[in-house]
Amino acid sequence: MKSAKEKILIVEDERDIRHALQYNLKREGYDVVCASDGKAALAAFQKSKPDFVILDIMLPHVDGLEVLRQIRRESSTPVLILTAKTKEMDRILGLRLGADDYMVKPFSVGELIARIQGILRRASVVSDGAADGQLTIGSMQVDWARYDVAISGHPAQLTPKEFALLKLLIDAKGKVLSREHILESVWGHDKQSQLDTRTVDQHIARLRRKLKGERERIATVATAGYKFVSTPLKP
Repeated sequence: MKSAKEKILIVEDERDIRHALQYNLKREGYDVVCASDGKAALAAFQKSKPDFVILDIMLPHVDGLEVLRQIRRESSTPVLILTAKTKEMDRILGLRLGADDYMVKPFSVGELIARIQGILRRASVVSDGAADGQLTIGSMQVDWARYDVAISGHPAQLTPKEFALLKLLIDAKGKVLSREHILESVWGHDKQSQLDTRTVDQHIARLRRKLKGERERIATVATAGYKFVSTPLKP
């Protein structure tokens, strides 16, 4: 059982799935809030300020992708999306919008809980100051202890996965990291998981957009992967 309760918002319109998740997550020691449609989900998110969101894509009133889009406008709270096996485009869009992970229905509740624990654990390590102090590279300022990134003084509003991805690349000190290595290091999944290297590419694209004028610091190395460039960029 957990010593400190983290709050999880379950957004799922299928009653049996919602109740099964609620029961099992409470058994693990989490504080659980539920919503059965998109409109209720947004209200519950504002009211409860959860530490994690499990978000179904197919929802009444407001679909899950729009819920995710609105959450990301104001928060970097970790989000795991649930989607049907045939809805690959939903998974891709969800990751592009900032979802931290996804699972395909039907799924194992045990694996889902393991995914949640892994994401929260890695987010906690980063936010607790896994690397101390501050770092300035070009117009980018990184405060490891505060879990904060700014570009020219403006907050970049990175999600936990994007922050972990940036940290991994910076810590590599210019070394090229393969997509497989990034996937395993940031997401904690092996080659047998449902995620593939496209997840890395999608998160890299989102991270670059948020880094704005410093986006070229994340360089693509053809067929090899990605590296971080700390030296001055060409004007």
